[in-house]
Amino acid sequence: MDIYFKECVVTFAVVFPGQGAQSVGMLAELAAEYSSIQATFAEASEVLGQDLWQLAQNGPAETLSDTRITQPLMFTSGVAIWRVMRESGLPTPSVFAGHSLGEFSAMVAADILSFADGLTLVKRRAELMASAVPEGQGGMAALIGMDDQAVIDLCASVSGERISEAVNFNAPGQVAISGHLDALEKTVALAREQGCRKALMLAVSVPNHSSLMRDAGEELAKTMDTLTFSEPSAPLVQNATARAADDLDSLIGHLKAHVYNPVYWTRTVEALRDVHGVTTVIEAGPGKVLTGLGKRIDRSLTTLPVDSTAGLVAALAAVGVTAA
Repeated sequence: MDIYFKECVVTFAVVFPGQGAQSVGMLAELAAEYSSIQATFAEASEVLGQDLWQLAQNGPAETLSDTRITQPLMFTSGVAIWRVMRESGLPTPSVFAGHSLGEFSAMVAADILSFADGLTLVKRRAELMASAVPEGQGGMAALIGMDDQAVIDLCASVSGERISEAVNFNAPGQVAISGHLDALEKTVALAREQGCRKALMLAVSVPNHSSLMRDAGEELAKTMDTLTFSEPSAPLVQNATARAADDLDSLIGHLKAHVYNPVYWTRTVEALRDVHGVTTVIEAGPGKVLTGLGKRIDRSLTTLPVDSTAGLVAALAAVGVTAA
């Protein structure tokens, strides 16, 4: 492929999605044209001891939804697409971010972690999260059409010995809650009574980002202490604070608490725009989840998903790179 550059006058971010965007056959189109997709999956398979690409292409979907598979799969997918973008001439972005699990892919893209270390960390994260609560006791739900503070207050009114917490602030009026199933079901019922436009349980068996994950997070921190972290090549806006850390130690500290702290995605996107001057956001991962959220947060931002060849060409063109 011949690559042609013009001066990049666009301030752009690259963001990485988390769990939920996976699907059987994901990245097949890109893999047919770019060998680095399957090469990245082959690296992951060596570390994991299982054929991740075979799972991605053939499923079944139920297996891909198992967090112990989903997390390594989505992490690897994000890094694979990032590598394709860089090989195709994408300049270094002004800033990175990742939604939940996607923060780990962002760390690899920002040269904070090696791919192998990142994969080791994600694999351990998935194992700890899967065993954090007894099977059938934890989960998540979505409340759409309620003010953020109203969701927080509702969860607080329900929580006691059983936990219901607002954990993913994905877009205005779109919040995910997490905790014990019975407490979540009570929260969903009360939200409907209070006029919530849409309140539903999610097909998630793990209480992601809730305080029920604290023990898992503390165990995961021990794994982090064995790994090598480097200064980022560009700022990384983190989920828990919606800002870039002042130094590497602070970044690692926030990452250690990541699994049991909320994801402030609305504020993250606002920080990309207001603090870092971003006008274009490129989503590196299967699906278009973050692109959709970005449009709900601020329609004036150009949001471009890269999960196909056409998406890649459009993203490159947006930052002044054309391929022939």
